[in-house]
Amino acid sequence: MNLITKKGEIMAKTTATIKTASVLAFERKLANSDAVMYAGSWASQNNWTPVAIQEKSVRGTISNRLKNALTSDPVKLDAAIQNANLQTVDVAALPFDADTLKVVFTLRVLGNLAQPSVCNDQNYQTALSNIITGYIKEQGFSVLAARYAENIASGRFLWRNRVGAEAIRIVVTTGSQRWEFNGEDYSLRQFSQPTGDLAAFAQTIEQGLAGNTSVLFTVEAYVQLGNGQEVFPSQELVLDDKARNGKSKILYQVNDVAAIHSQKIGNALRTVDDWYPAANEAGPIAVEPYGSVTSRGKAYRQPKEKMDFYTLLDNWVVKGDIPALEQQHYVIATLIRGGVFGEKGE
Repeated sequence: MNLITKKGEIMAKTTATIKTASVLAFERKLANSDAVMYAGSWASQNNWTPVAIQEKSVRGTISNRLKNALTSDPVKLDAAIQNANLQTVDVAALPFDADTLKVVFTLRVLGNLAQPSVCNDQNYQTALSNIITGYIKEQGFSVLAARYAENIASGRFLWRNRVGAEAIRIVVTTGSQRWEFNGEDYSLRQFSQPTGDLAAFAQTIEQGLAGNTSVLFTVEAYVQLGNGQEVFPSQELVLDDKARNGKSKILYQVNDVAAIHSQKIGNALRTVDDWYPAANEAGPIAVEPYGSVTSRGKAYRQPKEKMDFYTLLDNWVVKGDIPALEQQHYVIATLIRGGVFGEKGE
């Protein structure tokens, strides 16, 4: 038996003994803050005042789908309609002397991805770290960094505040570096090949992901909406009826300033996955282990199709089956997302 055969046997034996760690976790490498909202003028862009959350009581109509017993009886339907839909809600809007929304958040990009924050199996950790290190050496973070950069440059994180805007300007700063982008230059359906300032911005993100020190960015978005127009902070999920205090909608605020949840900002930043089977129909989605999109009630990466994160990761680390390059990007992006990925017992 020659040396090559022995090495092959040793490698096969080592791979066969690797089992998925029962405790495995990665800290997120794109650590963004909440985003706070201010109002001002597009012409001057000097004086900015916080967008305040206001309370409004409204007398709405009954417009929800009714039971068949009501819809088939005109008398009962009229009686139901007479009961007005009374509700108290939070609202946020620009003042009538302001036409522009300013949204500000910070983003810290962390490196050292090859080192899990928690892992209780040294053999598995070594195998996983070798795979991540190999990916970084062969591919780098250029593809993922370019997509993160474009999601910021396009203003994807503005969500509904982006719809119908007359103009969108994004300003990103870190240290002495500063980049400015026209949000309308970028599509939300597909990614471009970065050039100019976008390429420079993406390279700085890549350096943060690949380095041992973090990089801190400040992101400012200026959205021209029109005087007095409504803006859309995050809506709070309040499960306790007493905490609602009679409100049917509660908006998020930080120190009396309307704001967007850090989770919602992070979801937009990691919307880079267009490598799943139905990507041509649905477009990019946020990186999630099962490709979950709660607003559509659908998981685009089904385990039965062997395209979910756990199947791809286990095949790569435990079985040595290297995924297609696009799926490698997806697996690494999920690790950058962070989370608890250990194998649970039956």
